[in-house]
Amino acid sequence: MTLQDLGYARAEDGYFALTPKVLELGTAYVSSLGLWDVARPHLRDLVSVTGESSSMSQLDGPDIVYVARVAVPKLIALRVDIGTRFPAPPTSQGKALLAWQDRDQVAARLTETSRSSVVPVGRWEQEAFFAELDQVREQGWALADEELALGIRSIAVPVRDDSGQVRAAMNTTVHAAETSVETLVGEHLPRLQRAAAAVQDDWARWQALPSDSMEAADRDGGLPKAQRATEG
Repeated sequence: MTLQDLGYARAEDGYFALTPKVLELGTAYVSSLGLWDVARPHLRDLVSVTGESSSMSQLDGPDIVYVARVAVPKLIALRVDIGTRFPAPPTSQGKALLAWQDRDQVAARLTETSRSSVVPVGRWEQEAFFAELDQVREQGWALADEELALGIRSIAVPVRDDSGQVRAAMNTTVHAAETSVETLVGEHLPRLQRAAAAVQDDWARWQALPSDSMEAADRDGGLPKAQRATEG
């Protein structure tokens, strides 16, 4: 209950679960889900093709929290590390995460006070935002065009667990002066979608492993031996 009051745990159907806030204390949250070990090679492969930074985030209250990231050395307005949080509405990952939630739940979530120190340059209006979430859900991806900060443009897709629930989002971030929306959607989006699908497939296999196999996979670098052999 103390951890819940501090924001490190939440109660669900009589059980307690960690929240992304524990990333402020270390990477235990990511390791417990297997997200980082599963996502890392696919993020790296994606970045090697696009030449742009890519990240994975989860929701924590009204914010997104970065749980995995592979960056390229480019000058952008905001520094991002694992554990960084931003308000969800002006980010592509936030939109991708919120689009599949009940609208009453979204409204309640966004009445909470953000714990991010970043003030978005764009203005948030609920009716227009909900209409955008409907579009994101229909098309399967979300765009944020200089809404969080000037010069930052990104596109994101949801990442689902083995039950089909949206548990995270992956994005590709570009500098607005270098990459147009057309290029982001036409060239980078298909690559991002393939990478996210690969993460989903690997994560589903990881979640299906018996607990003793998970422990062995963790000791050997996050993947079962057969899968590591397949990946070279």
